Amino acid sequence: MEQVMGGVTAAKGFMAAAAAAGIKYTDRTDMAMIYSTVPCVAAGTFTTNVVQAAPVKWDKKMVSNSEFAQAVVVNSGIANACTGEEGDAYCSRTAKKTAEVLKIPEDVVLVASTGVIGMQLPIEKICSGVEVLAEGLSDTKEAGNAAARAIMTTDTHEKEAAAVFTAGGRTVTIGGMCKGSGMIHPNMCTMLSFLTTDLAISKELLQEALREDIMDTYNMVSVDGDTSTNDTVLLLANGLAGNPVITEKNEDYRAFVEALRYVNTTLAKQMAGDGEGATALFEVSVTGAACKEDARTLSKAVITSNLTKAAIYGHDANWGRILCAIGYSGVSFDPDRVDLCFESAAGRIQIMRDGTALPYSEEEATKILSEPYVRAEIDIKSGDFEATAWGCDLTYDYVKINADYRS
Repeated sequence: MEQVMGGVTAAKGFMAAAAAAGIKYTDRTDMAMIYSTVPCVAAGTFTTNVVQAAPVKWDKKMVSNSEFAQAVVVNSGIANACTGEEGDAYCSRTAKKTAEVLKIPEDVVLVASTGVIGMQLPIEKICSGVEVLAEGLSDTKEAGNAAARAIMTTDTHEKEAAAVFTAGGRTVTIGGMCKGSGMIHPNMCTMLSFLTTDLAISKELLQEALREDIMDTYNMVSVDGDTSTNDTVLLLANGLAGNPVITEKNEDYRAFVEALRYVNTTLAKQMAGDGEGATALFEVSVTGAACKEDARTLSKAVITSNLTKAAIYGHDANWGRILCAIGYSGVSFDPDRVDLCFESAAGRIQIMRDGTALPYSEEEATKILSEPYVRAEIDIKSGDFEATAWGCDLTYDYVKINADYRS
C-alpha cells in the first residue's frame, strides 16, 4: 500500500463537484456531489442514535435494498433531522432530481446532510444546487477537494486521504473525504465520511470490511461525547480497476483492508485534531489489555474525560486524571501494574511505573504536552491486546462555538 494525494476523485471513474446553494451559509459552497461513471456496489454504516436524520434512514434503505449506487448528494448547514414526513420526502425529491439530471435510476442515489437539527431543507435551493453540481462534475483532484470543503460546517479545514494498492495484478485506488468537528462520538457503526474505490469486490465483503474497520477507526474518535443524529459512512466500489472480483478473504482482500484502514484512520485523526476549538490532537494508546474490547474501552475513557482534555489544553501532565478515567471505565485491571508515558515531537517522558509516579521534570512534561499532536501510552499489563483512540483538548472556544451555533 502507498499513500497518494487526493480524495474521492482519486479512484478511476469517480467525479465530484461543489456548489453554493445558499442553504444556510452565504459566503461559501454548501453542497457536494460524488458520481461514478458506472454503477457501484455500496456499503454503509450509520449512527446508533435512536433519533436518526431523514438521510440516514434513506441511505440505510438504499444500501440494504438497492443492488447498486452511483451518486451521492450532500448538503451542509441543515441536518434534515427531526423533520418528520416532510424531511423524508425531501430525500426522495433530492434523489429524484439527481436521477433526472444525471439520467440514472432514483434508487442509485444516496443523500447526506449535516448542520442544524430541526430545520427543514429549502428544497428548491437543494434542487437548483443539484443542477449546478451535475454541470460541474470533474474527475480532478481539485474537484474532489472542492467537494470536501463544501461539506464542512464548523470544520476549520477539509479532510481527505487516498492510497493505492495491488489486487489481482492491477493497481487499485481508494480515496475519501469526511467532515466532523463537533457532536463527534460516532459509536456507529455530526460526522460524515464518503469513500470511493475502483476495486472489484462483492457487496457482501465490501460491507463486512467497512463494518469491521470502523470499530478501530471512526468508532475510536471522540470530540465531545455526543453521538450525532446524522453519522454516516458510505463506501462505493465501481470495479474499474479491472481486478478479478473479490468474493473471498484472500490476499487481495487483505490488501484492500489494509488500504481501507489507512484511509479511515487518517480521516479519523483529522477529525479529532479539528475538534471544535481544539489546539491539539490527543491520541491514547492502551496496551497489555486482556481483550480487544477492554483496550478500546480504556482508551476511549481517557479521550472522553473532560478533566483530562482540559489538562491537555493546559499542557499539564495531570496523570491522576488519566488513572481516574481508566478506573471508572468498567474494565478490571490491577492499578499497581500500570505504566504511563507522554510523547510528542518534543520528546518522550515516563510519568508512572507500576502504578507509582516517577520523579520527572514538570518543565519537560509541559514542553512535550505543548505540541499540536500529543500521545499518551498506557500499559496495564493484563494481556496482549491493544487499541488506540483519538480526541482533542477541551478549550474555551469549544463553549463559545456551541453556545451560538444556531445564530
